[in-house]
This record gives sequence, structure tokens and C-alpha cells, in this order.
Amino acid sequence: MLANTALAVMWVGLTCYALFGGADFGAGVWDLLSGGAERGRARRGLIEHSIGPVWEANHVWLIFVVVTLWSAFSTVFAAVMSTLYIPLTLAALGIIARGAAFAFRKASTELWQQRLFGACFALSSLVTPFFLGAVAGGVASGRVPPGLAEGDVVTSWLNPTSALGGVLAVLTCAHLAAVYLCADADREGRPELARGFARNAVLSGLAAGAVACAGVAVLHADAPELFHGLTHRALPLVILSAVAGLAVLGLLAKHRFVVARAAAALAVAAILWAWGAAQYPAMLVGGTTVSEAAATPAVLSAILVSLGFGAVVLIPSLWLLYTTFQRATPEQPHR
Repeated sequence: MLANTALAVMWVGLTCYALFGGADFGAGVWDLLSGGAERGRARRGLIEHSIGPVWEANHVWLIFVVVTLWSAFSTVFAAVMSTLYIPLTLAALGIIARGAAFAFRKASTELWQQRLFGACFALSSLVTPFFLGAVAGGVASGRVPPGLAEGDVVTSWLNPTSALGGVLAVLTCAHLAAVYLCADADREGRPELARGFARNAVLSGLAAGAVACAGVAVLHADAPELFHGLTHRALPLVILSAVAGLAVLGLLAKHRFVVARAAAALAVAAILWAWGAAQYPAMLVGGTTVSEAAATPAVLSAILVSLGFGAVVLIPSLWLLYTTFQRATPEQPHR
């Protein structure tokens, strides 16, 4: 019971990172595709305004997941970190480079400096979710065995399922960001930007759906246990994700941007929980179950109590941060 509770809490943190941090990465992707300095100035201005106050705070969820995995399921943490250290290191470097470039670009006054730091910010926003998705693919396809560095450090993340996970992660982040930015642009009374990001959201959503459909064959051939779980135990969540994804497209067409945000978040959350349900009770496919990997009851109890106290501070603080910067000014009423 304690182990399953700790796992569920960790998965909630992973979901929050996908929804908030993922949108930040996606905003960087649209920054990359916004065009030249003049043509993309308005879009980049909106992106900076939207993610500027929150992009650092969103990484708290990644720290939360890593710390919970390390303290509650240390054997799984050791196996994942020692086998997948290459993509995890590249992702960490991407997160650092992205944050530094974002800050330096904002402070730069020369155009060449803005272009240089802008390119670094955008490229690291593109590659970082790819490496994180590749890590997820390596774990989900059973390429991380128990023990220290027991898996192949190259093929554990350079394989068909990891490639699928990386591409899906990039497309999902881009889709989330475009949906979120629609509402921001609409709230600020910038309908042209809102329509532009709506088109981006539809295109990235269709691309993500097409890759997911093609990925069925990839999972069938490369990750049979995950494929079986997704098509049996986790099938209701997969269907929920697909329905929510289709609803996003309809809501964007009707310019219901705020509701579309919720539907997009539901689609992403459902597919994440579908992965968890498909793999459960295994934490390392074919190797270690939740109960085998869990710390002792005393440690798990201490972790959960600590997380409970932390949540009392963290959740209201983040809620205040998000609502403060999403609140309409008197000149920009909510729609």
C-alpha cells in the first residue's frame, strides 16, 4: 500500500512536469520556428512574456520526481541512472543551456547576441524533451535491467521505442505550448497571434496523432509487453487520451482556447498514466516490481509525510504564481 502510494505520488509529479515543463520546452520549439528577427518578433515577445515568470519554477516537478525515485525506489533509480546516463546527462545539459540562453537573450541589447542566445535556447528546447522521451522509451521497452550499469549504455536509448518516445515528446510539448499560447494571445487581445498558434496547435496535434498511430507497429515489434499493456489494461486511458486530443482540435476551431487547454492537458495526462498502467506492477520491465524496488515501510512513511508537509507549502505557492501571471488586467478582461 505504501509503495503504491509513493509510486502514485511520483507519477503525479511526472504528470505535472509533462504539463508545465513540457509546455515550456514546446514554447522554445515555436521560438525556433517563428522566423527571422523581425517576422518572429511578436511571437517571441508573447513566448517570453508567457514563460518568463514560470519557466524556472516548473523544473521543481522534475526535482520532485528524481528525489522521490531516489529515496523510495533506490534500486530502480540506480539502474536507470547508471544505464541511461548518456541521454540523462544530455538532457541535464540541455536544461542548463536553455535556461542560461533564455536569461542572456533577455538581457542582450545587440541583435547578434539575441540571435546567438535565441538559437541556443530554441535548440536546447528541441533536443531536451527528445532525450527525456528516449529515456522513457528505454525504460518502457525493458532495456534497463536491475543492477548498476547492467544495460547497454548505447542501445538502451538508441532503439525504435526510444526514438518513438523522443519524437512524441517533442511533438507533445510543441502541441501543449501552442494550445497554451492561444489562450495567452487571446487574453491579451492579439487575435492574429491566437489564430497563428491555433494553426500550430492543430498541425502539431495531427502530427502527434499520426506518429502515435504509426508507433503502434513499433511497440508491437520492439516493446511487446508495453504494447500488450496499452491494448488491454490501459486501453481505457489510451481511448480517453485520443478522445481528449480530438476534442482539442474541435475546441480550437471554435476559439474555445481556455477549455482547449484543459482538454490538451487531459490528453497528455491520460497517455502518461496509460504508460504507468500498462507497465504496472513492473518498474523495470521483466526485472523489478514496485514491491521489490520499494524502500522499507518506515522509510516510505517518512517520505510520504515529508511530501505531505512540502505540498502544504509548494502547491499554494505555485497556484499563486500561476494565477498571478494568468490574471487579466483591467484592460484585458477574461474571455
